[in-house]
Amino acid sequence: MKTIALHPWRVSYEEALTIQAGLRRRLRLTPLRRAPRLVAGADVAYSRPTHRMYAAVVVLELPSLRVVETAESVSVARFPYIPGLFSFREIPPLLRAFKRLRRVPDVVIFDGQGLAHPRRLGLACHAGVLLGTPSVGCAKSRLVGEHGRVGAKVGDRADLVHEGDVVGVALRTRPGARPVYVSPGHRVDVASAVRVALATTRGFRLPEPVRLAHRATTALMRRRDPHLPRPRGRGYPDFVGKVTPG
Repeated sequence: MKTIALHPWRVSYEEALTIQAGLRRRLRLTPLRRAPRLVAGADVAYSRPTHRMYAAVVVLELPSLRVVETAESVSVARFPYIPGLFSFREIPPLLRAFKRLRRVPDVVIFDGQGLAHPRRLGLACHAGVLLGTPSVGCAKSRLVGEHGRVGAKVGDRADLVHEGDVVGVALRTRPGARPVYVSPGHRVDVASAVRVALATTRGFRLPEPVRLAHRATTALMRRRDPHLPRPRGRGYPDFVGKVTPG
């Protein structure tokens, strides 16, 4: 899969802000032109002891959600975690994984924010522009904005509003579970992003492409660094530096 090289990655904080402003002007928030056939999920895990980034992209076929391809990459983290600049840390290893894909997904769901970002350019927006592919952000926690009560049924939602603009929704994907925060990335709008998330949800809180991508990063880390301790209990292990996406 081809990617577009629009900017360097080893940049200062001020340079990163300038890059975000330029990419924001390239962003297109439009409805999906057709129902997707291939949907990819993308995720990255980080190991504090090794400073390695473990990236995985899992491509699924709709409507069966059968996995048709997985691509992975391992690299050393080159950018620190800075709130609002999360994409500069995670996208480089993800791009290496995307370049290894033989199939081009119709839409990609990222484990992170899209438009629901302080400068309207979260991980899904940034990566979507560089890939030239429709993209959706699906985050487990809220970065910006406020929303009303979300109903208890799957598919219930409430608009996520930031500075007067609807930047996404809080979406119920599983009864009894907290909502996820879905926002458009690139070449989709809010309604399209919600449709993609719901079409790929199968009884878990996270859409299946993202859930499987997370499982793939964990398995990759265990294979490449078997000396690291195994996770204890549910959620991310102590040695994985996963933070609220910016």
